Amino acid sequence: MAEHEETEPDYRFTLANERTFLAWIRTSLGLVAGGVAVHQLVPGLSVPGARTALAAMCLALAAALAISSYPRWHRAQQAMRRGEPLPRSRMLLVVTIGVLLITAFAAALVVIG
Repeated sequence: MAEHEETEPDYRFTLANERTFLAWIRTSLGLVAGGVAVHQLVPGLSVPGARTALAAMCLALAAALAISSYPRWHRAQQAMRRGEPLPRSRMLLVVTIGVLLITAFAAALVVIG
């Protein structure tokens, strides 16, 4: 199989890829802030350890997102340089499910009281 020749992509695509990377990082930072805020500012909940669990869920999702954002940026950049289709990212599903679980857990805690 021949090596793909790499060319410099249109700068607009490179900058769009960078903005996407930064959006993932911003989301990760938002989850970190949310996790810290839940742990520090939410009063005690009726379920022991729930506040810590909710904060930990936010922080775990933030870490997963931060860890995966640079490799995702790099794979997209390499694909653009080689003229290949952009790679798919499983993190879209991970973030969706993670936010859904955090929301469902928080909603259950609100309903329980």
